[in-house]
Amino acid sequence: MNEPSPNPLSDAAGLASAGAAPAGFRRVQLGGGFMAQNGPLYACWDGQRVRLGFRVEARHCNPMNICHGGMLATFADMLMPVVNMYQGSSQRRFLPTISLQIDYLSPARLGAWVQGEGSVLRTSRNLLFGQGLVGADGEPALRVSGIFKLGPLIGDGNDPDPLHLGPLA
Repeated sequence: MNEPSPNPLSDAAGLASAGAAPAGFRRVQLGGGFMAQNGPLYACWDGQRVRLGFRVEARHCNPMNICHGGMLATFADMLMPVVNMYQGSSQRRFLPTISLQIDYLSPARLGAWVQGEGSVLRTSRNLLFGQGLVGADGEPALRVSGIFKLGPLIGDGNDPDPLHLGPLA
């Protein structure tokens, strides 16, 4: 079983520019029109682990300037399929969510960099089981786990870099 790295969130702490994504992250198109309205999302692939992130903007926040739980849940729901695209051992597939569990650990405030990574725990004939950890400015914010249905292939199902991230040099 692949475990998340000990502190996958620490490299995002202390960013100088509140509007910038950390070095190595590239903007990605995921989830169609819904995520186009709620993103943007960024991803980074180092050849072994993929990380997904976004910067908390005012439109993501509740009246207390804290990222709305629904936005964080949406992010978690996108994280696990992205992890499978890069770290899974099966073909690349659309993964409709069957079950998503989220433990909210701490707030993600306006301007925070939210970043997550995860692991594929098991893939059966029809299902994928995964888990992840999401942080805000380097502090754990969410613990997530989910079950996803193995849906239709994405393209031919064999693209090793469907988001065109390329490994970091």
